[in-house]
Amino acid sequence: LVQLRESGGGSVQAGGSLKLSCEVSGDTHISPYMGWFRRASGGGREGVAVIDGDGITRYAESVKGRFTISKDNDKNILYLQMNDLKREDTASYYCAADRHPLPAEGWVTGALDAWGQGTMVNVSS
Repeated sequence: LVQLRESGGGSVQAGGSLKLSCEVSGDTHISPYMGWFRRASGGGREGVAVIDGDGITRYAESVKGRFTISKDNDKNILYLQMNDLKREDTASYYCAADRHPLPAEGWVTGALDAWGQGTMVNVSS
C-alpha cells in the first residue's frame, strides 16, 4: 500500500513557475509507475506527466517543454517543475501511483493503486 501527499500549489501569474512535491510512503515496489494528473473545474482527471521505475518520463503534448517530472528516490519525493505557466494550466493537481504504466495524456477512468489529496494551482493573466 502506497500513500501520497502533495504540496506546493498556489497562485501565480501567467509565465511564472511553481514546483509541486509529492511525498511517497509505503511499499513503492508494488506501485512503481507514478505520475501527475490534473482536474480543471468541471472536468475529469487528465494525464500531465508520468515516470516509470527506470526513470523514463512521458508528457502530455500541452506541457512538453514547460513541465518536468522527476523523482528523488532517496527522499521518496515525486516532483513536478512547472515553468511558463498558462491560464489553461489552472487545475487541481494530483500525484498517483500504480502497478501498471500510467497514461501521460487523456482521461484517467480506472481505479489506481493510490492518489494524493490534490493541490490547487491557479494561474492568472
